[in-house]
Amino acid sequence: MRIAIMIFEALTALDAIGPYEVLSRLPGSEVTFVGPQAGPIRTDNGALGLNVDVTIDDFPDPDVFLIPGGEGNRPLLTDERVLEWIRTAHETSQWTTSVCTGSLVLGAAGVLQGKRATSHWAYRELLSNFGATPTAQRVVEDGKVISAAGVAAGIDMALTLAERLAGSEVAKTIQLGIEYDPDPPFDTGSPEKAGPELVARVRADESG
Repeated sequence: MRIAIMIFEALTALDAIGPYEVLSRLPGSEVTFVGPQAGPIRTDNGALGLNVDVTIDDFPDPDVFLIPGGEGNRPLLTDERVLEWIRTAHETSQWTTSVCTGSLVLGAAGVLQGKRATSHWAYRELLSNFGATPTAQRVVEDGKVISAAGVAAGIDMALTLAERLAGSEVAKTIQLGIEYDPDPPFDTGSPEKAGPELVARVRADESG
């Protein structure tokens, strides 16, 4: 199972690393970090470095591929080389996936036309610009496309994908192995729960 996770300058780290931690534990999987250019990149806060091992040109046909979010994916919305790679890879992939605003890049490539999809709540409604139906679920599966809501939802998406690829027992084993048993100290993980003041603060941070 050849899995490609696209990484690029100023991506959100957990969008890629959360799913990587799950998918790399799938029996028989081979996870590769791909990107427009090979070599080191920095995440959105500049503190963490990752490495693009293979360019997208040299990995045209992954079985599964994932597009993460982060401010660095905004240029990809109009990068025809990246969008064409997504279209071509989607033609033969078993699963096409995204985390957070990665779904906007899938949308820009035309992959989400007529499909239900999700994204980070602050950007979710933008999916309608690409012919998709924005959905507030944490993980949305429509055909062979699976999209996840913001950042941490990528772990949920990857476990869903693990079940589709290898069955529920394997997925459950992976979940236990990484001790993914969320019990957050605050119940403010969605705009519906957080209240208007926190929502406004996060919107200001996102727009800034």
